Amino acid sequence: MNTPPDRIHAMNLEPFLNPNLTRDPNLTSSNGLSLGLRLRVLTWFEGVTCGGLIQEILFCNIKETLTCIIAIALLPLALSAEDFKSARSVHLSYTAPPGDWFYAETVIEQSVTGSYFMVLGWNTGYFGIQELGNHDKVVIFSVWDPTKGDDPSAIKTEDRVEVLHQGEGVRIKRFGGEGTGGQCMAPFAWKLGETNRFALHAFVEGQKTAYTAWVFKLDSNKWWQLATFRTRTGGKPLSGYYSFIEDFRRDGRSVAEVRRARFGNGWVKSTQGDWLPLDHARFTASNATWESKDNISAGTSDGWFFLATGGDSHGDVALKSTMTLPTKPALRPQLPELSPKGSKP
Repeated sequence: MNTPPDRIHAMNLEPFLNPNLTRDPNLTSSNGLSLGLRLRVLTWFEGVTCGGLIQEILFCNIKETLTCIIAIALLPLALSAEDFKSARSVHLSYTAPPGDWFYAETVIEQSVTGSYFMVLGWNTGYFGIQELGNHDKVVIFSVWDPTKGDDPSAIKTEDRVEVLHQGEGVRIKRFGGEGTGGQCMAPFAWKLGETNRFALHAFVEGQKTAYTAWVFKLDSNKWWQLATFRTRTGGKPLSGYYSFIEDFRRDGRSVAEVRRARFGNGWVKSTQGDWLPLDHARFTASNATWESKDNISAGTSDGWFFLATGGDSHGDVALKSTMTLPTKPALRPQLPELSPKGSKP
């Protein structure tokens, strides 16, 4: 939606935003700022973004350069957070060599409906837990087709992700919209403050790779094998490791709600057989126009990384910064039995 004019006027920014206005050089705003300029700015507010996008500055005859800079800086303040649809997606990117095992844990500290806490992400898929719109808690595991496009029905059979195993109580379906592929989902009653454990194994078979996902069930104290998906990869193992938090509700109200989780005890077993702790992570965030940009946070806490987004989330760690844990994870994870290959790492 475009910004209502009354909202702009209420912020005393009309001289800076109206593309057709020419102001007297001696005019002073109600804030006491000397406007000392002739300013014509073409602004393009796109979608439901808060600050929108200044697409083109047609003319700016400035007598006081500083005043112009202040004017441009104040543009985002003309809108409220209500114009954003969602909180910003925030990520941790880990550095590790190609591997055949990926393991990590998460503790969810704050959640609301429409939240995805993705723990094990790699270059071909992702795996984590969600809180759905009806407050149901689920575990979700997805692997992409090796093709482009967003319509799952348009993908040729030979190009689709194959299902090699479907665990008990698990629903598997095709997905689309953000690429296409196979998706596994199952009820999983995770709770705030509990430690959730995830393990992913990759097995290269010629030009394809089979991925098996497990989640640890605290109520039975056992690993639960959710699914095994196989897709064409050119015969590549795991790589491109990351985690994220996403607000997928996107109803505007979710911008003001906090999602926060810790991610830790991360490990990769390289294709050479070495277990490597994940003690470095790079903090990044998405740049979708419908997302609130400033209320995000990341850092380290109790020997783990953390991410937060939405609400009053704010922190001192700059985007694209690399964080290092004070101590490396010490204990190699106890992994599930491999199936159907049958050997234990």
